[in-house]
Parts: sequence; structure tokens; C-alpha cells
Amino acid sequence: MSFRTFVANLSELVVFPHTVFALPFAFIGVLEAASGWPSGRVVFWVLVAMVGARTAAMAFNRLADLPFDAANPRTAGRPLPSGRLRPVHAWALVLAGAGALVAAAWQLNPLCLALSPLALAWVLGYSYTKRFTALSHLWLGLGLAMAPVGGWLAVSGTFALPPVVLAAAVAFWVAGFDVLYSLQDVEFDRRVGLYSLPARWGVAKALWASRVFHGLAAVGFAAFAVLVHARLWGSLAVALAWSLLLVQHLLVGNGRLERINAAFFTANGILSLSMLALFSLDIISGK
Repeated sequence: MSFRTFVANLSELVVFPHTVFALPFAFIGVLEAASGWPSGRVVFWVLVAMVGARTAAMAFNRLADLPFDAANPRTAGRPLPSGRLRPVHAWALVLAGAGALVAAAWQLNPLCLALSPLALAWVLGYSYTKRFTALSHLWLGLGLAMAPVGGWLAVSGTFALPPVVLAAAVAFWVAGFDVLYSLQDVEFDRRVGLYSLPARWGVAKALWASRVFHGLAAVGFAAFAVLVHARLWGSLAVALAWSLLLVQHLLVGNGRLERINAAFFTANGILSLSMLALFSLDIISGK
């Protein structure tokens, strides 16, 4: 295997492009806490912490789910079950990612360092939640919801209401789209005894649960905009987020699974990046 292929397999293992979901919200927290542009040092260490935490979590998830991924036709071609990578490679990523998170937290401030093991335990623990609860979607959502709080703490070193409200919105947003994504594995999850809302309640009720989660996310995004006194660009960010939440349900309504990728990655990637861009413009225009 060439080095280039090896790196590509590592990237595929942790689905590196999906970093786009949480990272922009971490930087929204950074920008709002700084009331403008933060120092390059803070930006760098927040980036290291976020990429490290997510890399560790995804690599650990692939290890924990390896028996299920190997048995599921949809996931059998992933790097570990297909044999393109070995478990030792995934463990190396877990250790490297966890080390990066703790090192970055140490560079930021004492509170970030103290909280980093708890954050790591939560995101790693998600990998086992489908074995005992259909609310694993919310566990995942809370894992990504740490992003805006972490970004805020990196700058201020103190808790505040706005990032907590944004974190709640992110948690429901992620839970909602994770329910949609899990529609692909309803029959497999039931057969092997894994929990998810679609497997537990059926597709129709799970779709309604996703709509409720996304409705709560929409309220949370709006509440955050109010708390930070958002102006035109921030208001546009919320309006666009609402539209993209609606688009996901129009795409996947009535269980149209062939549109899952568009609903899951494209719409949500646009949502997170546009929120960062527009809230950045909002802060700049207010200075």
C-alpha cells in the first residue's frame, strides 16, 4: 500500500470531511466570546482540540463497531472490516487524537484542561450507546454540542448562557439528522439487537421525532441570535438554518433513503459553514 493510499484510508476511517459539522460552531463560540477576531494562538489550539477529539471519537467508534460493520453490507467496505487498515492503525489515531485534545486544552486555560477528560469520556462513550438506548442520537448530539461551549471557554475561561443555548440547538440539530441517517440500518439494527429510534419506533414515528428535534434546534438557533444581539447577518444565518432543516425533511420525507447523503452531508455541511460565515460577518459589521 502506498503512503498516499494509507493516508486516504485513514481519512476515510474517521470520515474527515464530517469535521465540518462541529468545527464551525466551535469557532462561532470563539468569535462571540472574543467579540471579534481572537488571537491566532487561540484559533490554532481550538482547531487542534476539535480535530483531535473528533479523530479519537471516530476511530474508537470504528473499533467498537467493527463486528457490526463487518456484518452490515452497507458498512462492510469500510477500511477496518475490509482489511485495508488494521485495528492497530485505529488505536494509533485514538491515542493521537486524545493526546492532541488534552495538549490543546492545556495550552488554552486550566478550565479547558480540567474538562478535557470528561469531554473525551463522553465522545468515546457514545460508541456503546446503541447497545442499550434508542436515545443514542441525543448522546451524539451532546457530544457535538460541546463545540460552541468549548470555543467560548477557550477564550473566556468561564461559562455563559449564549454558548449553552447554542449547544442545546446543536445537540437537537445533530440528533435530528442522526435519526435520518439511521433510517438506512433499520432492519439490520433490529436483527442484531442494536437500538435506534427507527429500529425501536419504526420509520414514520422516527421521522416525526427527527422533526421535533429539528424544531427545537430552530428555536435554539433563534434564541442564541437574540442572546448575542445578532444583527442582519446573524438573523440571515438563523433563517438559512431553518430553511436547510426544512430541506432535509423534504428530501427524506416518506423514507426516501436514496436522498440520505444529500440530506445528511450536503444540507448539514452548508448549514454549519453558513452559520459560521454569517455570524462572522455579523460580528465584523457590528464593530
